[in-house]
Amino acid sequence: MGGSNAAEHQFDVAAQIAMFYFQQLFNTALGGIDAGGATAGAVQVAEYVLLASLLFGVYEAWARGGDTRALGAAAMRYFVIGLVMLNYGTAFRGVNGMFNNVANFIDNSTAGGGDVFANWMGDLSTYWNNNNGMQALWGMITGAFSGLLESLLLLVGYLVFPVTYALFSLFYTLYGSILYVVGPFVLALYPAFGFGQLARTYLINLMIFNAWGLLYSIFGALMAAINMNSVSTVLASDNFVGAFNGVSGSLLLGLASILLSLCIALIPFLARRIVEGDVGTTMWSVVSTTVVAARGVGSLFKK
Repeated sequence: MGGSNAAEHQFDVAAQIAMFYFQQLFNTALGGIDAGGATAGAVQVAEYVLLASLLFGVYEAWARGGDTRALGAAAMRYFVIGLVMLNYGTAFRGVNGMFNNVANFIDNSTAGGGDVFANWMGDLSTYWNNNNGMQALWGMITGAFSGLLESLLLLVGYLVFPVTYALFSLFYTLYGSILYVVGPFVLALYPAFGFGQLARTYLINLMIFNAWGLLYSIFGALMAAINMNSVSTVLASDNFVGAFNGVSGSLLLGLASILLSLCIALIPFLARRIVEGDVGTTMWSVVSTTVVAARGVGSLFKK
């Protein structure tokens, strides 16, 4: 088996067409990891671990009284993982690229190929600058309860969204980079039946990680489908998904930003639940709590 090849130092076609910021950031991180030699070193060490894992699998088959089926399964696992090791960087990017292609297809088909959340952040900044957003915080100085509450919600909404967006991109890149670097070591244990569970757990985490991008594009598609994907449409409708009717434009955008931040923050949890097959209870609790909270806050500011 050979180490990493030149393909590990290049972006494949699927990675190059990524349009979401977190995808681009992750691809940049992969390029830096490969350029630093971390991937080649990890694969080289993993090859020895893979050989030891095969020998341990042979020992397990012998300990079971010469179980030829177990011996054949260990040999087949060794062969499959060996092929993966030969082109580990390409294989990893290929799996990630398939999920990215589906996410981008959903986005192109529903949101016109734009990043709904990134566009919202840009529109929010433009609205704040054009409408002197600092004046909306005057309630924090006057001291009136309603003005203070409105100003606090407004400030939280305008600050929490870009922070949530940045943290999501950072954690996506961190999560994927960890999976990329430790992948060879964990997969090399797959031929040994006693350690195979570690490899299966790794594959589950790989699916969860790639599901983040899918859920991100689905949430964006939902916002575009209900025509709530831009500041102008939200202001024109004077509500956000049927909530916050009658509040001022600045506060409406602040509250909408909080809900969008919640959508982004829930992606990692929902991805795990979906892969593990336990999403129903979680979704029902989240939706119920969000709807009740949205109606309660909106009622405080009705004209």
